[in-house]
Amino acid sequence: MPLEAPLASVEERVQHLNHRYRHHSATAVLDRALSDPQVGRIALVSSFGAESVVLLHMVSVVDRTTPVLFIDTQMLFEETLQYQTEVSEKLGLSDIRFVRARALDLASEDRDSTLHQRDTDACCDLRKTRPLERALGGFDAWITGRKRYQGSTRAALDFFEADGPSRIKVNPLAHWDPADVQEYMINNRLPRHPLVAKGYPSIGCAPCTSPVKPGEDPRAGRWRGQEKVECGIHFINGKMVRGPITKDKVA
Repeated sequence: MPLEAPLASVEERVQHLNHRYRHHSATAVLDRALSDPQVGRIALVSSFGAESVVLLHMVSVVDRTTPVLFIDTQMLFEETLQYQTEVSEKLGLSDIRFVRARALDLASEDRDSTLHQRDTDACCDLRKTRPLERALGGFDAWITGRKRYQGSTRAALDFFEADGPSRIKVNPLAHWDPADVQEYMINNRLPRHPLVAKGYPSIGCAPCTSPVKPGEDPRAGRWRGQEKVECGIHFINGKMVRGPITKDKVA
């Protein structure tokens, strides 16, 4: 849906949207985001990870034709690929778009698929950040499943946030807690990612994801032993975030 003119800046639109929908539920925020002209052309970006099915189901209820961008790093768990097929078919999602790195980029930057062993930031940039940025080129906004409880970089998450100078990010589940997620999955009889039962509450690429022990942060298994806690596809105040959040990142 094209945006109405004249256009305000992304920051102004985000502030306006957060004020307008501050008391809305997750489903209401998603429903409005898919049709509000201040949001514009929108896609759902999904990892088909541990909790992705909640947002995928919500989207399927509102509009099954919503574009779903699936970032296939070509280093995912086989279980994730199988789960993606199962969930897409079950929910009747009709516009799944696989987002992958360019073959020429892989050949020149990670010919032997070992870049993640030397530089995880460079690997995420090659296989996630750049491919997603290209895929989002035709959209004014994108939907994520991020939630405040998932880590320090997400503790102040709002429903709407600026994603650089020209795009909006929508986080319908921002205020949900783990109990909300589990209740929704149970009530709607949604299939669970098979790795969750094996101790993976947050699931990324196979080489960089490990099981999480009881009491650990849900994302402790992502890039374990490193300062890195985000893959680089997310921004805070227009700045790309890969490591722990600090005061200068939110100032």
